[in-house]
This record gives sequence, structure tokens and C-alpha cells, in this order.
Amino acid sequence: MKYINSDKLDKLKINLENTYFVIDFDRTITSEESLDSWDIAREGLGDKIKKEMELLYKKYRPIEINYTISVEEKIRAMEIWYLTCLNLYYKYHLTQNKLKQSVQNGTIFFRQGAKEFLEFTNKKNIPVIILSAGIANVIEEFLKKENCLFKNIKIIGNFIEFDKNSEIKEFDSSKIIHTLNKSLTGKLEEKQLNNLKNRPYKILIGDMIEDTNMINKEEWDTTLKIGILNKETEDLIKVYEPFFDIILTRGKCLF
Repeated sequence: MKYINSDKLDKLKINLENTYFVIDFDRTITSEESLDSWDIAREGLGDKIKKEMELLYKKYRPIEINYTISVEEKIRAMEIWYLTCLNLYYKYHLTQNKLKQSVQNGTIFFRQGAKEFLEFTNKKNIPVIILSAGIANVIEEFLKKENCLFKNIKIIGNFIEFDKNSEIKEFDSSKIIHTLNKSLTGKLEEKQLNNLKNRPYKILIGDMIEDTNMINKEEWDTTLKIGILNKETEDLIKVYEPFFDIILTRGKCLF
């Protein structure tokens, strides 16, 4: 741990009854060594889709982490990247059964401390919202596999729909969640909002600067923002400091 905003910590009167979590999934809840949920979903579909998605990654990932280009340019690039990948699942005939099997056999693991964290929040009935630009079906199946799909957890992400024969349906491009539009705004139902009314404080956890946008800036005064650096460098810590109140740099441990 390299950075703590002590003044912010002193101002926030956080306890078990007045707080909820908004947390990223890929390489936040999962370990640095894990495949992300997009890669897990393609497992078992052959080498061709793997090569195509790797080429897309090489093209669009540098844009995603480039903070010198305009937001508009990045948003358009992310929309193209994500939709193209979803169309590849369709092209290579992803099925619900194949996806479940990929999660069972895939290289995806909890970050150290993450499972215990989820078990603790469930025991204490603290709401946890997993907000991901990844494949929500993978997140759901992974939590089932680990016996951690608790009632206090709400998953928001790119849910792939399947028909009665387990075949993938075409994805509605208007529903795509990517790193630049990943926000809690408008994503919760009235019942869920009511459950959070008496919890004015949020703890946000993510591994990218864009994850801070999961909570509106107007609510940052009541949000403790925790950033995870999977690749620890002094330069990167300086980039993260203006956005996060706590930066975790040990890599493997969530708490």
C-alpha cells in the first residue's frame, strides 16, 4: 500500500450499516494471473476466435489506456471493439453449455482475500454491486462455482442471452457496457435503490482510473475510492493518486 488519503478517511463515518460496495470484476476480484471474462467466454471455441480477439486487443487496448486522446475517440473505439468481440462469439457458435464449461475449466481465480471479502459482506448483509465491462454470465458462473453467488450481490455487465436450445442470441449493441460508460447511473431497479437509501456511503474498488466513474463525481465526497495497481510503478502511482483515496500496490491481496 503506497498511498492513503488520511483526510478523506477521517471525514467518512463508515460502518457496516451505512455503506455498500461498488466493485469491478476482472483483475479486481480476480487475480492478476486470471484470464479476463471475455477470454474465458471464448475458451473452447477454437484457435481462430482466439487469434481474431488477440488482434483486436492489440489494436484497441492501447487506445483504452491512452489518456492523451479525446474521450469521444475512445468511446467510439470501445464500442467497435466490444461489439466486434460479441459478434465473434456469435460467429463461432458460443453456447450456454460451452460457456459454463469454460468457466469450470478456465484460468480464473479469486484475488487473495476476495472470497473472504464476499463471504464477510454476505454475513453482514452489506450490498455488493459488481459492475463490470466484462461478460456478466462468466461472473455469475464463476461465483456459482465458488459458492459465492450470495443474495447481497448484484451483477451488472454484458449479459449474453441464449435461446431455449442454449444457442447464443444476437447482442443488442445499445446495451454494451465498456470501460468508458461503466456507471451505476440508471442501472438499478427501484427495489434495489430502496435497499440502499439508508446507506449514504460507498466503497468503490477498481484497477483502472475509469472505474472511478462507476460512481457519479457528485457523490465522490461520500465515496471511498480504492485503486488496485496490478503493475506497480512510481509513475503509475502518481497517475492514480488524483483519482483514488487508497492505492493498493501489493498486487495479490484485495484487503
